[in-house]
Order: sequence, then C-alpha cells, then structure tokens
Amino acid sequence: MTQTTAERSTRELRERTQTLLHRLGADLPAPGGLPARTPITGGEIASLAATSAAEVDAAIGRADSAFRAWRTVPAPQRAAVVRRLAELLRKYQDELGELVTLEAGKIGPEARGEVQEMIDICEFAIGQSRQLYGRTMPSERPGHRLMETWHPLGVVAVISAFNFPVAVWAWNTALALVCGDTVVWKPSETTPLTALACHSLLRRAAVEVGADPEVHQLVQGPAAVGEQLVDDERVALVSATGSVRMGRLVAPRVAARFGRCLLELGGNNAAVVTPTADLDLAARGIVFAAAGTAGQRCTTLRRLIVHADVAGPLLDRITSAYRQLRVGNPLDDGVLVGPLINERAYEGMRKALERAQADGGELLCGGERVEGFGADAYYVRPAVVRMPAQTAVVREETFAPILYVLTYHDFESAIELHNGVPQGLSSAVFTQNQREAERFLAADGSDCGIANVNIGTSGAEIGGAFGGEKETGGGRESGSDSWKSYMRRATNTVNYSTELPLAQGIRFE
Repeated sequence: MTQTTAERSTRELRERTQTLLHRLGADLPAPGGLPARTPITGGEIASLAATSAAEVDAAIGRADSAFRAWRTVPAPQRAAVVRRLAELLRKYQDELGELVTLEAGKIGPEARGEVQEMIDICEFAIGQSRQLYGRTMPSERPGHRLMETWHPLGVVAVISAFNFPVAVWAWNTALALVCGDTVVWKPSETTPLTALACHSLLRRAAVEVGADPEVHQLVQGPAAVGEQLVDDERVALVSATGSVRMGRLVAPRVAARFGRCLLELGGNNAAVVTPTADLDLAARGIVFAAAGTAGQRCTTLRRLIVHADVAGPLLDRITSAYRQLRVGNPLDDGVLVGPLINERAYEGMRKALERAQADGGELLCGGERVEGFGADAYYVRPAVVRMPAQTAVVREETFAPILYVLTYHDFESAIELHNGVPQGLSSAVFTQNQREAERFLAADGSDCGIANVNIGTSGAEIGGAFGGEKETGGGRESGSDSWKSYMRRATNTVNYSTELPLAQGIRFE
C-alpha cells in the first residue's frame, strides 16, 4: 500500500468511524489535541480534547455526589442499569466490535468476542446483585448476634489499557455499579473512541431505566489525567490495568492516602508440554495463545517449555502453522493476525529479537515486518525463537508476538523454569498424565493466578476471577467473589438481651 493509498484508506476509515460513533449515540466532539489513530493504516481517524485538570476534578465531584444517593438504591434495582446496558450491547455488538477493530486493530472475531465478554460480565453482575452475601457467626455472648455486612465503597477509578479497550472497563464497571459504587473511567490514550461509545451506551441505559447517568464519568488524556485520579482522596478504589512500571507508580501513591488498589499488570505466561501431551491439541492451543491479537494480550503465551523428547515434532507443527497464519488488515475475512498498535510496539519486538539472538537464540520463523500497509502501519509475522536458556530478555514481557522455546528433561525443572520469572498471571500444562496435571496445579506448582490444563494461557471465562500474582499485581476482577474488591465490610454485633456481657469474659463493674 503506497502512502497515497494509505491516506485514502485512512479517509475511508475516518468516515466509517464517524458513522459507527453516530450509530452508537456518541457524536464526535470538537477536534482537539488528543489524536485517535487506527493501527490499520497508522493514520489519524479523529481527534478530541483531553480532559483538563479542572474538568477531571469536576468529574470526580459529580461521581462522588452521585454516590451519596446511588449507594442507598437496592442492589437489584441498581442492576437494572447493567441489564439495559447488556441489551444495548447485544443490539450494537457489530458496531462496537468494528470500532474496536478500527481503534485497536483486533480481527473481527476477536473484537466481537470482546463485546460478548462485556455482555457476559453484565449478566454475571445482574445475578451478583442478589448475592452480595454477608455472614452470621455464633457469638460467645448469650443474647447476641454477630454478623458481617457489605456496603458500597465509593468512587471507583478505572484506568484501562489499549489491548482490551472495552472488556476490562466492563469487568470493573458492571460489578462496581451493582455494588453501589460510581465510576470514573480513564481509558488508554490510544483508544479514546471506543470509550466515548461505551460511555454513551451506559448513560443511555441509565436514563432509560430512570437512574442517575452521573454514576458514570469519562475523562480522557495523557498520564497526568490518571495521576489525578490516583491522588484524589475522593477516589476509594483505583483499578488500573497496564505495565508493571505503571503499577510501581500507582500503588505507593494510592497507599500513601490509604486508598485501595486493584492492579492487573504484566504477564510473561508459559506453557509446559510433557512427553504424554496430545501434540496436535497442544499445537492448536499454543498457536492461538501466542499469535492471537498479534501477541498483545496480557495472557499471551510468551514462553514454551517443552520436554526435549517431543520438542522436535511439536515445533514442526507450530512453525508449520505459523507459516500459514494470514497477516493483514483485520477488517478482511480470513485474516488471523492484525497490526501491532504502533511503532513503539514494533521497535520493542525488533529489539527483543536482536537480544534473543545475541543470547544464542535461534529464530525458527517469523519476526519480519510485513510491508504494503503504509509507512505508519506495523504488521509483523509472529516469531518463534528457540533459546538455550531463560535469559534476561526471556524473563521480560515484550508486548508482541514472540514465542520463546525452552526445553527440559524432568518435570521439576520445568516447574522451576516456569516460575523463574517476576510475573505471575497465566499458565498452562499440556499432559495426559494426571500426576503431572495435579502437580502443576498444586501449591508448589504454577505460581500464577491462572493455571490451566490442556488449554492455552489466554481466553479466560467470566465465571472465574481474573488476575495474577507477583509483579502482575495480585488483583482479581470479573467472576467468583471479585465483587468484594468494590465493597467495604462491616462487622456487626447486635445485643437483643437485657444484659451487657463483655467479650472474653471481661468484667468491668
């Protein structure tokens, strides 16, 4: 694609973006200093003004004010907003999915799947609204009842990343709203348009069910906008998704004011393949986990730890599949790998491959840039690199489609390799040996927040809590009991007797 052709294509994508935003009820604001670029061509498809410091302060104020009333609304009634949002998402799934493709570069099936994930978490949250359970415990004092109750926490700041521009917001927002919190959302600078669309749909849902639309606020802009949310004492919880570097900045600042953090940070995920594994099954799981979303998932498979006896046949399957992966415009049918988000991501991949080869790594396939989409678009072929050891570059997360391959001879050393990185998000083992599967899931097995057997590292379901350990941050979002992150717990003692006994048998008379 020549530069002129790329420019023409960008104009077409710009027009398509405006049409989609209009259908989604989000009219594009006046142009400003925050550009929205499509990784499909690298061109600018819109621009908008960043939220000023005063406007951020006002948005937090509106959310805080709305919380005072929202927390008293019964949870099943709060769920009405989320139910209506789910209905709107079903109605506009194709439009929002296409906007995700335009702004984040995901292929169509993955983009629509991300919107489906939003619908799924809305359904989960609706059910959760009737299950915000406390406990009743036996009291040691006669005529007393001891119990726990859960209450809304306050204003929740959601700081999201580009790679899942709408789903991670929905994970947090659906649960926060049914828990009685209000939300201020700061999306990635790279994906401001999908945020406009989601904000519009949610406020529409609130109005249509008679709720206060001020329960949700949207702020846009550079890191300074997020920092303002991090430092504001009116923000009870900061839920931030991004790099480990970002987490190291956010956590101590929130802790300094005794706020709460929910962090979802880096992942350097691995899969162990044992001699008993079904290699055809393993290859399919590995290829999607490693190459899907152009390697730009936090759960992307980045390290393959394979037994030496099966490394050859497994790598033959993987490299054969990689050579058949169609890389191209994510709007085209049949494309499996779209573009990297920007030049920075491409440079990170290129430098990581250079370091890996300098460490003795053998590039088995991929790694080259795919030309023909314009000078500002960055398409690459997913790479497979066989490494002699788990070197420094392997222990780092490179947000690009690089799969490092390591071999092992005994299962204990495989687990040691697996756990020998600072990150701890997702993991997998491919085996037909039950002892190996159970060993991997045991307390001294995988040290990750997600551990799978005979499936890849990506593609988490809504029902299970999502999150990781170590440098991944320790947060949990989405399913299970992650709702507790958005609420505060109170211990209550009720004396229904006419006496006043003290605990521990203390007498004070």
